[in-house]
Amino acid sequence: MLASVRPDDVNFPLFLHVFGAMLLVGTLFAVALATVLAWRRPDDAVGLTRFSLRTLLMGVLPAYILMRIGAQWTESKENFPDDFDPAWLGIGYITADAGALLVLISLILAALGLRKLRSESGGVGFGRAVGVICILLLAAYIVAVWAMTAKPT
Repeated sequence: MLASVRPDDVNFPLFLHVFGAMLLVGTLFAVALATVLAWRRPDDAVGLTRFSLRTLLMGVLPAYILMRIGAQWTESKENFPDDFDPAWLGIGYITADAGALLVLISLILAALGLRKLRSESGGVGFGRAVGVICILLLAAYIVAVWAMTAKPT
């Protein structure tokens, strides 16, 4: 019922936020899946690790930026009162801000891992570390998606 009373100028920023969040969860899932497959298939570990690290660099970062910009823009358009502090908004901020730090750490590890993979002196370990971080991020963002849709008080 809340969607029917939302002002029209909120629709586009909210669309960008939801689209960015969907892309973020999807690309994190792809990175996590490729990493787990690399653990299970040692023969294909280098190719799968390279895929997961490149997906992180080219998919997760732009999706995170789009999600975060859409979130801030949506909140600024909503004109919430100063004392408005719902739990779902707090969960969203906590997961987004902590996720930013973990995404930054993952990007650094991915850049180092890709560099090592090019020199053929390893790099699969960096991919595993990135995969573990992405699995943790995926779990946190699933909680955030629940909070944004269920809107607990």
